[in-house]
Amino acid sequence: MRKLGALLAAATLLITACGSSSGGTGTKTLTVFAAASLTESFTALKAQFESAHPGTQVRFNFAGSSALVQQLTNGARADVFASADQANMDKAGQAGVLDGAPSVFATNVLTIAVAPGNPKGVAGFADLATRGLTVVVCAPQVPCGSATQKVEQKTGVTLRPASEEQDVKQVLNKVQTGDADAGLVYVTDAASAAGKVARVDFPEAAQAVNSYPIAVVKNASEAGRAKEWVDFVLGQQGRAELQKAGFGAP
Repeated sequence: MRKLGALLAAATLLITACGSSSGGTGTKTLTVFAAASLTESFTALKAQFESAHPGTQVRFNFAGSSALVQQLTNGARADVFASADQANMDKAGQAGVLDGAPSVFATNVLTIAVAPGNPKGVAGFADLATRGLTVVVCAPQVPCGSATQKVEQKTGVTLRPASEEQDVKQVLNKVQTGDADAGLVYVTDAASAAGKVARVDFPEAAQAVNSYPIAVVKNASEAGRAKEWVDFVLGQQGRAELQKAGFGAP
């Protein structure tokens, strides 16, 4: 009986050791840190990528690009980082958390999200400075907030936002819930909430186009799969999904 128990214990240890090298199920987990505005398009690409790479599971951390950079520089583990602007990707590079040069895969511009039917009659960017209108924007360190500031500087229009949110989805949510009359979001975010918000485009947005770069993270636990994800996003399937969501070409 002792010999049998010893053999069973040894077998258990062997099985555990084999399982631990692949996460216990043989599945490789690819961790992607991505700007909040990529939520819908990257989630759609996840299913396509996993289908083409059996045994791989893509896990996302969606947040404001500035918050993601902070997490990475504080030691958070990830395989890929996709930013909503070049400035935050540059910060990641300067902090030494990237493996190789980033590649731009998409562009995006701002629009004004308002309640369906546009009950406040917002017609353009200058209208957002109207007193009595509750406006929300992204915080300055967030790409959509930086773009907002650029439009303000170009137009000479100074906004007085009721709040500055940490990512674009929080701005969108405040408009959807009626906590704000208007919010500056990306055209892709307004499109993702079609029917829940209306969209008011304004020509000045063209003066603050955001480029989206992507890169493999240094010391990625799944460096090979990370490179494949980057290539996938840059490739034909990635381009098609991003275009469908409303992103512009690089």
